[in-house]
Amino acid sequence: MQLKATLLLSTLVLSGAAFAQAKPPESDWTVTGNATLSSDYRFRGFTQTNYGPAFQGGFDVAHKSGFYVGNWNSNVKDTLYNGASLEMDFYGGYKGEFSGLTYDIGAIYYYYPKSGKDTGLGTKIDNKEVYFGLGWGPLSGKLYYSVDDYFQLGQTAADLTGLPFESTKGTTYLDLSYSQEVAGFVLGAHYGLLSLEKHGQFVTTTDTGAEQLKKHVSDYKLSVGKDVGGYLFTAAAVGTSKKGYFGTDLGASKAAGKTGFVVSVGKTF
Repeated sequence: MQLKATLLLSTLVLSGAAFAQAKPPESDWTVTGNATLSSDYRFRGFTQTNYGPAFQGGFDVAHKSGFYVGNWNSNVKDTLYNGASLEMDFYGGYKGEFSGLTYDIGAIYYYYPKSGKDTGLGTKIDNKEVYFGLGWGPLSGKLYYSVDDYFQLGQTAADLTGLPFESTKGTTYLDLSYSQEVAGFVLGAHYGLLSLEKHGQFVTTTDTGAEQLKKHVSDYKLSVGKDVGGYLFTAAAVGTSKKGYFGTDLGASKAAGKTGFVVSVGKTF
């Protein structure tokens, strides 16, 4: 009887230890968040905050199959987005890998709450794009295609000038990037090329002078980052090929693409 009790007790102890060491099943989903404080918000080389600071953040939800959705937000200059002081991006897509080559297919919607509601100009500004990206090691490239009037540029031009509306649908943006960790630092380089459809309808009057917009404008960025206690500190030089291609407001009174130095600190959690 005593032997049976001893054997039973040993079995219970071993079973309990095994149960305690068993790992819970891994979830098919991952959720991550991010937050960044930056000295300037540059979108495709052009300031969105009139060269002022920006607080940004968002989250991503991903499935192990490769599907994902996410949201990203930043303050913007309300005179640039027709009364909106906030940008909200919503995106989703599918990521995968084949023979060491990564790919990313998805769509993104740029939303600006209150745009067009608080000003005399009633144009609501937003943008819809689809994208396709490829990556190999530290190199990556992504092509964006606007499926609607690009940030309502055509409609805004028509409202301001009274000329017939011409949609800028079909505008593309090519993003070529390099990122590599070297000796504890994250080195980055970027080149972007915007090809604006129906560009002939626009004339800029920024502080660099009046001129008709060309079809293409490029931007570049060189950056260096360092992780300190889980926070990524980054410094970058940013510029464009046409500083006055876009303005800091709808009236295009000041060039938005001046070469500048942007610093930021961010964290992913």
